Amino acid sequence: MASALERVFALVLGASAVACGSSGGTPAGDATDDGGASTLSPEGGVGADGSYVVGDANVSASRFVTSVVSFAPTDCAGFGVASMPGIVEGPPVGGGTTHGSIDVVSLGSGGSIVVSFAPNAIVDGPGPDFIVFENPFWIAGSSSEVYAEPGEVSVSDDGVTWTTFACTPVVDPQVTDGTGTGPPYGACAGWHVVYSTPQDGVSPLDPAVAGGDAFDLADIGVTHARFVRIVDRTSETCPEAGAQKPTTNGFDLDAVAIVNAEQP
Repeated sequence: MASALERVFALVLGASAVACGSSGGTPAGDATDDGGASTLSPEGGVGADGSYVVGDANVSASRFVTSVVSFAPTDCAGFGVASMPGIVEGPPVGGGTTHGSIDVVSLGSGGSIVVSFAPNAIVDGPGPDFIVFENPFWIAGSSSEVYAEPGEVSVSDDGVTWTTFACTPVVDPQVTDGTGTGPPYGACAGWHVVYSTPQDGVSPLDPAVAGGDAFDLADIGVTHARFVRIVDRTSETCPEAGAQKPTTNGFDLDAVAIVNAEQP
């Protein structure tokens, strides 16, 4: 019998979602399992100078991911990889409270990704310094029940020495959404819904309205960072057999935006 979350996800997508590993469907709450061959239109447009057009503003491309330094998905992951690196570059394509974005790449349980903003960097300034956007949503419209796939966030200035925010999800194999983890999450990414899209005019650089998970370098004693690393912290089961093996397990990265940037 389908879980409550699977029924909710089926209503959101207008199709029947099935449990992870079964044939003919999509793991509940994850991106549509089409191998990443098609995505939502990620940008509202690109300016003549290469900037992204977000609402009525042009935002420098280097305020978002400009390159993927490394990508190490685990088994039952890889959704979106056919569209890398573009799928994680540029502004987020949020789905709001009702559904998660499919403009993402999936890491799998324990998978990781390292991204750069070259020639830009994150600097410690007033308030949050950068925002990580995943694709969580409210289950059955309830803000107290969030489909979340937490990820551990670290930063580095040289790509060698890393400082990590304390991501501390509760490991619970019995959680009904199948992620194997639950709240409280501590300083994880991946558990606040994303409101900003290029089309809705909501700034992806404003933590007060953008959604996603905001991070302050001051919290970990860092003043300057050129790289962000995300490591999945879910405990999702990866089936060893089945006609259709899922590719959508784990943290699903949509975008990263610099709030306090070295360059405008």
